[in-house]
Amino acid sequence: MDEPGMDLVHLLRGLTVEFNLLAAEFAARNRLHPTDLRAIIHLLDADRAGIEATPGWLGERLRLNSASTTGLVDRLAKAGHVRRVPDERDRRRILLVVEPEAIELGWSFFGPLIQDLVGLKETFSAAELDTVRRFLRAATEKVAARPQ
Repeated sequence: MDEPGMDLVHLLRGLTVEFNLLAAEFAARNRLHPTDLRAIIHLLDADRAGIEATPGWLGERLRLNSASTTGLVDRLAKAGHVRRVPDERDRRRILLVVEPEAIELGWSFFGPLIQDLVGLKETFSAAELDTVRRFLRAATEKVAARPQ
């Protein structure tokens, strides 16, 4: 299939493969299951977006049932990566917070690459970066909206 735009699909797939290999290496080095790492990433993204992450919210993002989510959160809490915090407005609700040590661990591995990727922006104009952002957001939305 050599349709226009397929080169973009192949480039995205290649980038995804490389990111997955890095994530797998990080997870293996730190005795994490790949789902553990995805959970931490979702929690960090939620924090950055101002979203209060609950176990139910996390389970939805990871497409896990409640028993699997509980096991995952138990594992992350036992390893010291995440803590459960009672919601101050609704004490029946539990919020999930990534521990600073887990963030430091991630930065120690991914930080140099992140800095290199951020530095790439200097090689693109503001208009080019806006186009890249728009494309990546639209691509992410398409992938996320696929039927399951």
